[in-house]
Amino acid sequence: MSTSPEAQAGARRLPGDLAMWWFILAELSLFAILILVFAGAQAMSAETFAASRRLLDNSTGLALTLSLLTAGLCAALALEQVRRARPRRGAWLLLAALLSASGYVLLKLGEYRHLASRGLGLEHDNFFTLYWILTGLHFLHVLLGMLILAWMAGRCWRRAYRANDCSGLESGVLYWHMVDLVWVLLFPLVYVLN
Repeated sequence: MSTSPEAQAGARRLPGDLAMWWFILAELSLFAILILVFAGAQAMSAETFAASRRLLDNSTGLALTLSLLTAGLCAALALEQVRRARPRRGAWLLLAALLSASGYVLLKLGEYRHLASRGLGLEHDNFFTLYWILTGLHFLHVLLGMLILAWMAGRCWRRAYRANDCSGLESGVLYWHMVDLVWVLLFPLVYVLN
């Protein structure tokens, strides 16, 4: 095996930090358990879940999905700009991701307020108990992701990331993609599938 600088430069590596990968694995495991609990509860109370699901607005769920995926696209494009030695463009794209994620937060808070005003809280039925736990936990992950996006945008603006040294940025973008992945699983489970 060659250990020349050329061979090492051409070698593929896992993006981001190993610690972030472990964190993502732990978080995905937690969500997987909760999703299985939701699916099991739905199998035992199909009619209750179907009736409760009809009280949600699918168009809001779709708008939430588009908001998160747009933020994920902007974050991925920001990483690409930094890799091309354009960190300021990366900063602007991260701010766009933050703006799109803010749309998710506003929509979700509006949905939470609407459901609470109709008495569809945590104790309404099994569906809404699991709805509030799953989406609430995901909402907290979105808020953390927004802090990460803002922090990375500031670092990009200050040119703290280099084209060949942006592991921290990769880790933050990976975290956001984990948030997206969880929502892509939650959206059909909570809003669509009977």
